[in-house]
Amino acid sequence: MSQIRKIGLLTSGGDAPGMNAAIRAATRTALKRGVKVAGIYRGYRGLIEGDIKDFTARDVSNMINHGGTILYSDRCKEFATPEGMAKAVATCKEHEIDGIICIGGDGTWRGAADLTAHGVPCIGLPGTIDNDITCTDYTIGFDTAMNTILEMVDRLRDTCESHARCNVVEVMGRNAGHIALHTGIATGATAIAIPEIPFDEEQMLNDIIECRKDGKRHFIIMVSEGLPGYGEHLAKIIPEITGVETRFACLGHVVRGGAPTLRDRLLGAEMGHAAVEHMLSGNSNIVMCERDDTIVPMDIHLAMLIDRVYKGTVKPGELETLTGKDIDIMNMLLTRKRAKMQKLYAAAHEISK
Repeated sequence: MSQIRKIGLLTSGGDAPGMNAAIRAATRTALKRGVKVAGIYRGYRGLIEGDIKDFTARDVSNMINHGGTILYSDRCKEFATPEGMAKAVATCKEHEIDGIICIGGDGTWRGAADLTAHGVPCIGLPGTIDNDITCTDYTIGFDTAMNTILEMVDRLRDTCESHARCNVVEVMGRNAGHIALHTGIATGATAIAIPEIPFDEEQMLNDIIECRKDGKRHFIIMVSEGLPGYGEHLAKIIPEITGVETRFACLGHVVRGGAPTLRDRLLGAEMGHAAVEHMLSGNSNIVMCERDDTIVPMDIHLAMLIDRVYKGTVKPGELETLTGKDIDIMNMLLTRKRAKMQKLYAAAHEISK
């Protein structure tokens, strides 16, 4: 504990509601334990350029209820270069920062791992609305984004019912279908199209025709942005085949904003608190994960590798570095993630009509 005198905090990549709760919790936990805190603005770019402020408890007041991130965010190509990394390490020395808590997605975690390798201990927190990080059940921001979509689709349903229409709704999630799947079920969508599971277009069209005959007036079709252009395609063929007037709605970045839900505030607070505890105990190069409602640490390299396996982006030879224990953990998490998605998708199909 005596080696950590000041902890830096940064957010990077896409912003997510609940990041501020994590910043607040980490700041106050560290200060209560006699450790200074430095807020690093604009992610890794701010770290390179020295855009840093020492925080007091008051600097994180009245922000737990706000979306986005008070530390702002940026994407910095220079950080990936040897020169950029050297500047970042020099900044840490200049500001006497002994370790950094990095909040963001997989790109943020790669930066954290690189910093740790260059002598600056880091711990990662999963902050992304996409929930596309395999080692954790929930990411900070996922719940708020889904609740925002829920409210917006409920409004669309009102006008769909009035005019006997179909609305094809595209939602964010990058290359993952978690947001579309969960919100599709929660909004009573007739069909859900996600990248992970083949979509039966013919079955969807038949369902709309049969449900219309049975007296159903409105239809919601939920589509993940991980299927580029597919929402527009469905909005074109549905009226041609079924005769049901159809509109396309891309909700876009609006789902990233807004006040975080209770779940995201709590998750951010728990993870921020746990990250400081681990760093003061001498742990680094780890990420905080939520599994079965418990915050647990995982080696950052293993977490990123498991994620690449799940997404099909693993490179030849990468798995050769894993131990037998690592492989068992990886297989457990992959099976768990895939089984949960398959189960939800099957349930969605049965209750959609």
